[in-house]
Amino acid sequence: MLSVNHLDIRYGEKHLFKDISVQVHDGNRIGLVGVNGAGKSTLLKIMAGVAATDDGVVTCAKSFTVGYLPQESNELLTGRTLYEEAQTAFDSLLLLQREAEEIHDRLEGIAPDSKECEKLLQRQGEIQHRLDGSDIYTMQAKIEKVLLGLGFRQEDMSRPVSAFSGGWLMRLKLAKMLLEAPSLLLLDEPTNHLDLESLTWVEEFLRTYQGAMVVVSHDRTFLDKATTATWEISFGKITAYKGNYTFYLAGKEERRAIEKAAYENQQARISQTMRFVDRFRAKSTKAKQVQSRLKQLDKMELLELGDDEMRISFSFPPAPSSGRDVMQVESLEKSYNGKRVFKDVNLQLQRGDKVAVVGVNGAGKSTLLKILAGIIGKDSGVVRFGTNVKLSYFGQHQAQELSPSLSALETMALCGEDLTVTRMRSLLGAFLFRGEEVEKKVSVLSGGEKSRLALAKMIATPANLMLLDEPTNHLDMSSQEILQEAMAQYDGTIVVVSHNRYFVDSFVNRVLEVKDGHVTMYEGNVAEYLRKIELMAERLKEQGQAQVKEDSAVEDSDPDGKQSRKDRKRQEAELRQQRSKLAGPWLKQVQEAEASIEKLEVEKEDLEALMADPDLYSDEKAWTETSRRYEECKRRLERFYDRWEKAQEEIEKVDAKLGLQS
Repeated sequence: MLSVNHLDIRYGEKHLFKDISVQVHDGNRIGLVGVNGAGKSTLLKIMAGVAATDDGVVTCAKSFTVGYLPQESNELLTGRTLYEEAQTAFDSLLLLQREAEEIHDRLEGIAPDSKECEKLLQRQGEIQHRLDGSDIYTMQAKIEKVLLGLGFRQEDMSRPVSAFSGGWLMRLKLAKMLLEAPSLLLLDEPTNHLDLESLTWVEEFLRTYQGAMVVVSHDRTFLDKATTATWEISFGKITAYKGNYTFYLAGKEERRAIEKAAYENQQARISQTMRFVDRFRAKSTKAKQVQSRLKQLDKMELLELGDDEMRISFSFPPAPSSGRDVMQVESLEKSYNGKRVFKDVNLQLQRGDKVAVVGVNGAGKSTLLKILAGIIGKDSGVVRFGTNVKLSYFGQHQAQELSPSLSALETMALCGEDLTVTRMRSLLGAFLFRGEEVEKKVSVLSGGEKSRLALAKMIATPANLMLLDEPTNHLDMSSQEILQEAMAQYDGTIVVVSHNRYFVDSFVNRVLEVKDGHVTMYEGNVAEYLRKIELMAERLKEQGQAQVKEDSAVEDSDPDGKQSRKDRKRQEAELRQQRSKLAGPWLKQVQEAEASIEKLEVEKEDLEALMADPDLYSDEKAWTETSRRYEECKRRLERFYDRWEKAQEEIEKVDAKLGLQS
């Protein structure tokens, strides 16, 4: 167990933590959420012991080990190979193994009945007990499993660590931590450097992890799959919620509604009391009652209604009208240093397409967007734009490319002479740069502020084709949600690279897979794409490599793909029938629970409206009955939410069995 007690931190005028106390117990899986700057990373550092605090105490059980993964790390790794560096996670066990071997050699020359022999045998037993309870005997298999799961290839095992980029080195640090298996994992944005494939693997690994975990992430899907509790940092306080991020959102709304109702009820009681005092203050016959009411007010603990944290607020300007055909790519090829990145790429985009680009890190996703945007050249092929296409590009490192010497307002002025100061200030205000903040230099802005400024700059000029590379980097959840909604409402064409599945799934209608120098377009969103890939992988296992090659030959001879589509539809129909049969009772329970939840939520809202009416409190019987109904409604809601969750878990088991999980 790890405890943080009475933590109180100020940075200048900002009160980051206000006397907070939290505990992490064995098996806890906690998502740490809050707006950028709320103190999430700071709290992890304090819990990990890498940041000190004058006010507050962090205590940890002796047997409780802690592993901390920061967002970025400048730690220099030695000249080992990838496998050798990963193996350092087992250093303590390897030392014990060597000590056991040394004891074995020493015992050969010692009398069996000597005290030294007895002492060595005792130590040998202690070491053997520790080794037997560890992964030392399956070390190689485990190292390879974790490294391969995180996207490294078998041929990478013997490559020197110095040959890998920063993103891959962060994967290596994550691999070492998972191999060390501490009692508590503290992970700060562990998904930042992961592609879709390795991200899915990490989610599954963490779901079965035996230790505790506190994780900061802006990936909602990851939090939903990896956590079972949520801590929200807001205005210097921590509020704990049961359940993953989705349940946290529902719980937060419910809590705010209750707090608002209680606040309004108290204000109504105060107003009613003050009216009585003002009316009878001058009457001697009512003097005792007046004094009694005033004493009640003095003793009353006044409730406060917290303000909502500031959120960005914007929408993309209407897209200028373009032709139906927006972009045509023919026979595109690109190589770097003799390595072919793209070979014979063909692609067509039409007005209204919203495309998510997916693929492993290094597949060429960012390179493809840069070629389409004209940032870098191609070796051969054609990129042709349709009538009146106006392109806007947001690069993965766009925020870092802003001029540090310019202010936010001066940065916006670079967008063109047509942009008035009033319009610039309006745009900046929508992205939370208000008043004198528009004069802040880029050099002093945080990562989140730079990302917001880069987005503001991008939307200053209307476009009907947007190419975006990881636009959610450094954006907090609320900012992501606003951007997500703006993209869903945007009436132009979008091509976006993002590893944030929840973000893209709500607005994309096609998925472009970049793999082995080629591109393949799939209809639907990323969740549907992943289901299709899993189905294909399952077929690969069942049919074997030879059958797959035969299928490919058949598809090559059938240019329209009629037979392939027919087989796919038949297989999908069979899977639907199996799913209906196995998950039918649980699906029915989900539908019934959702119907009941919908009715009860309406009833709860009606009761909350009643409780917000000051007149209710003049009738004690009515107030008591309404309170009873409200509490009963909440209890029933909780039961139906539990029933819904259990049914969903059973459905997920069925989907996993059929290979349908995303």
